[in-house]
Amino acid sequence: MDILTEKDFELVEKAREAIRKNYDDIHYNHTVGAAVRCKDGKIYTGVNVYSLHGACGEQVAIGTAITQGERDFEAIVAVRGKDGEEIVPPCGNCRQMLSDYMPECEVILMVCGEEKKTKAKELLPFTYRVE
Repeated sequence: MDILTEKDFELVEKAREAIRKNYDDIHYNHTVGAAVRCKDGKIYTGVNVYSLHGACGEQVAIGTAITQGERDFEAIVAVRGKDGEEIVPPCGNCRQMLSDYMPECEVILMVCGEEKKTKAKELLPFTYRVE
């Protein structure tokens, strides 16, 4: 696992900005913010969209980036809470999506109380692949 760079801390702050603007403490429809940085340096954000079959913040951020034509991803992070105070790891569905779309992308997460990053492919060993 690698330590975070200044660009990584900027990415975390973008995820926090996304949830600060959208946090829903009445219905809890939006409680997670995410940010993905592309290899060209552009950052795209998203928040989770809760419903019967909702979408995670990471999925929304990735979808936004892809919609804008991005295909090369460098790093991603998700935060939870009104101020995005907690960095959260990707859920199982997001781990599969990261493995499918960006296995070499670095994922920022907390490890034993420290902010670290690792490749998406390391988060889901023995992944399902259609070949």
